[in-house]
Amino acid sequence: MAKSATFGVMHLGIAFGVSFALTGSVAIAGAITLVEPVVNTVAHYFFDRWWARRELRRQAPAAAPAARGVAPGANSGALAV
Repeated sequence: MAKSATFGVMHLGIAFGVSFALTGSVAIAGAITLVEPVVNTVAHYFFDRWWARRELRRQAPAAAPAARGVAPGANSGALAV
């Protein structure tokens, strides 16, 4: 937890420093420093939802043969000659 908190403080300091260097304004740099983490948090929430759906879709084809009673990697039922 301490590592995460320290990283968060460092991130805010870097965001302020870069914003101030680019704009020269303490007010704008402060606003960017406060708004950017909020935007990132919202974006991360939707990214996690998208990633979970993506993982479920990737697992679904592998689970389909098992649902039909066929072991994964087993012959699909075709007879070998």
